[in-house]
Amino acid sequence: MRLFDRTKELGILSEAFTACARGSGQLVIVTGGPGSGKTELVYEFLTTVGETRAHVLTATGSRAQRSQPVSVFSQLLHSGEVPPDTLDRLPPFPGSDASTRDPRPSSGVDHISHEITGIILELAQDRPVVIAIDDAHLMDNESLHTTLALLSRIRTRKILVMCVSWGQDGLTGSHVHGDLIRRPHRRVRLAPLSEEGVAAMLTAQAGQRLPSDISDAYHRATAGNPMLLHALLDDSTRFGALTGRPIASTAYRQAVLACLHRGEPRHARVARAVAALGEFATARTVPLAVGAAPSPVQEVVEILNSTGLLDGYRFRHPVAASAVLEDIDPDERTRLHSEVARLLYLDGAPAPEVAKHLVAADRVPEEWGPPVLRTAAEQTLAADDVKQSTTYLRLMLRHSRDEGERHALSAALGRAEWRVNPAAAGTHLAPLRRPALDGRLDVRDTATVVRHMLWQGDTEPAAKAVATLGHTPSRADAQAIAEVEFIRQWFYGVPRVGKRTETAKLASLESGPVDDTHGLGPKVAQLISGSATDESVANVAEALQGHRLDHLKPELVAMSLLAIAHTDRTLTAARACEAVLECTVERKATTWQALIGSVRAEIALLQGDLATAELRATQALDMLHAQGWGVLIGLPLSTAVFARTSMGKHDAAAHLFKREVPETMFGTIFGIQYLRARGHHYLATDRAFAALNDFETCGRLMRDGNPHLQKGIPWCADLAQANLRIGKVRTAREWAERQIRLPGGHSSRSRAIALRVLAGASQPHQRTSLLRESIDLLKACGDRLELALAYADLSSAHYELGEYDRARLVARQAAQEAEWCRIESPVDNRLVAPAEASTGEDIAPILSDAECRVAGLAALGYTNREISSRIHVTISTVEQHLTRVYRKLNVASRAELPSKVLEHQIPTMSDPTNRNRSSAVEGRLA
Repeated sequence: MRLFDRTKELGILSEAFTACARGSGQLVIVTGGPGSGKTELVYEFLTTVGETRAHVLTATGSRAQRSQPVSVFSQLLHSGEVPPDTLDRLPPFPGSDASTRDPRPSSGVDHISHEITGIILELAQDRPVVIAIDDAHLMDNESLHTTLALLSRIRTRKILVMCVSWGQDGLTGSHVHGDLIRRPHRRVRLAPLSEEGVAAMLTAQAGQRLPSDISDAYHRATAGNPMLLHALLDDSTRFGALTGRPIASTAYRQAVLACLHRGEPRHARVARAVAALGEFATARTVPLAVGAAPSPVQEVVEILNSTGLLDGYRFRHPVAASAVLEDIDPDERTRLHSEVARLLYLDGAPAPEVAKHLVAADRVPEEWGPPVLRTAAEQTLAADDVKQSTTYLRLMLRHSRDEGERHALSAALGRAEWRVNPAAAGTHLAPLRRPALDGRLDVRDTATVVRHMLWQGDTEPAAKAVATLGHTPSRADAQAIAEVEFIRQWFYGVPRVGKRTETAKLASLESGPVDDTHGLGPKVAQLISGSATDESVANVAEALQGHRLDHLKPELVAMSLLAIAHTDRTLTAARACEAVLECTVERKATTWQALIGSVRAEIALLQGDLATAELRATQALDMLHAQGWGVLIGLPLSTAVFARTSMGKHDAAAHLFKREVPETMFGTIFGIQYLRARGHHYLATDRAFAALNDFETCGRLMRDGNPHLQKGIPWCADLAQANLRIGKVRTAREWAERQIRLPGGHSSRSRAIALRVLAGASQPHQRTSLLRESIDLLKACGDRLELALAYADLSSAHYELGEYDRARLVARQAAQEAEWCRIESPVDNRLVAPAEASTGEDIAPILSDAECRVAGLAALGYTNREISSRIHVTISTVEQHLTRVYRKLNVASRAELPSKVLEHQIPTMSDPTNRNRSSAVEGRLA
């Protein structure tokens, strides 16, 4: 065994042996704390001495053998160096009961001591005798008497006696140390390893010199205690991290407990109190927790510091503290944590710190426990520690006997669990349905139960529960009721039975200083019920940015983002959604991530970004189990089906229909979207009658639901498409016209889709104007997928009318949009083939930007008046631009423009309306 930092100590032992070998008896006292390497030092020395043929006698003192007289010398004489015939001369060792034995040796023991010393003196006649007694402070009184007797006779003998002990005053057996040091002796004091010693040990273990910060980390964790250091090295080597930061595991934990148990029971008691108190362990609190006077506790703390376990009143490594706590008997652990909790409560410690000890003790003091645990649950939930928060609430629930309090605790548990696992929240909220319907819950808890009912699709019980609340004098309660009813109508699409809708009621609740954390509800209600202006959209976006997730409901946030998207501001909605998503990831709110991720997928679908829509929707689906999703599973599921169907991934889309969905979903807007997605999948796979059946079911459900949502969902246009596919052109036209006539809503998308379908059911000469209007609306709302389809239909219409150049020009636009959406081009490739190169000089650079825009729009078939309104100039200015364009391109009439635009590759400028809207809102939010 190689020792480090022990050259001086080995030198003292070697000098003592040399003197012994010359006939001068020696006593060496080796002292050091547990794990300081005393045993290793003596073993190394005895290995060297054994090579000189000296007699080596070894023994170890122990608490278990302190009741056995002369037990240490019994070990010494039976260690193999004493001939058996010599041992036969010894009389039997007397037995004794430690509880009744007189500490003064009896005459019989005196006789045995005399015989033992005689035998040892005989051994020393031919060669030196080395006696090593480890843990000498634990030797029995008779062995001490014999040791002292031997020491009095070795002055001129070849005998070396080594006594290894702690050397601390006030310890068990400290009188042994006191008796020994009164004899002439040499002293070896083992200090912890220095930083250099630790670095040398690490170098030897790793086979290379490690950076100083690594060796410093090992020294800080162990204070140079060799036992702890070896254990830490073993753990780090086992995990392959020797050249990195130390890793404390099994070996280190065992070493910590070994150091602790080599001391006295009071050492363990103090160490446990320090571990339990943690950062609150001080010279005042530890004695209170132990139930002892400060002075003896301070002595033990100093011993534990010298051992390398503590640094002041803190454990040097957190694993050491956990090892000490886990080593406690269950009853003692309960008592200790109860006492620590009481001390911390009286000292005004933070509620979570007190609550941790109440949980460890599984106790709730009636006088002060409940408020502390409730405060701790709220604070830890605000810090995103759902697990700890629910632990505190469960402890209260186990110990509560009051029915009302148990209901409130169950509701609080449901709210906390909902953040990460809606299915787990249901186990707490489902039993509260009857109390909610009976009016036995307060408004906040009733609202929580209603939200859970809606999440599961139980819309009728939810309506009954809200009805039980009746008149509430509190403004906050009134807002909570209006908010949950607002969610019921506008997020789930369930109609309200009554005269006045809660939308206007919620919108009338202006945010004030008392309830400004709930300002999102009124703002989104104003957006939905009023006019969709840049200001109203920015108000909602600002409310989303300005509040913590704790103060918002995920359904309301999702509804707000979708409302923004359906006001033709998908770019603003996408940016706001990404900001909320980033927050949900940071807050580890799994349910929020899943729901808002689904909304982001839906926004991407509204933009025609099919790859993003598919990716975000499938990611969201995998975040929660089907039971956790409830009826909301229809949101990501329908988005994923729409995206895959549009990209031609029909098998992948069909696979999604294997997922289990609740029957109650079809009583909400999510069931309608699911049926719409399935219907369009059927249309794309040539099952028009199956699609028609799903769309008719959607129509029935839409008519039974919230009528204000009909404008934003093109269900009539869906029916028109299905009827057009099966040849019922007249019926298709009627459904498309009905979609256009539907009142309310701020989205251009549904009208644009209806116009495109209506064009398909109209005569060729009527289609172009309908499709141009549809294209304008689609550019405004930003749906590039529908825009690609509308361009394709317009190209087909121009081709059917014999306007081939214009058809090719529009087809090029369709192909560009389809490429952005990552779908196959919806037009014939021959229409988008590159035009033959112009034989003359390139004309496009001669045209100004304004002339290019006017030429491009005119080539697409727009009239001068339509061009004027689109680029915000007078009709006269348009005419002047066209005159110059005709002259520069050598065009005689408007009919020749499409071919010239294609020939010279003049760009057809996209409409800036959508970009301007988004930038206006973004400027407000900047």
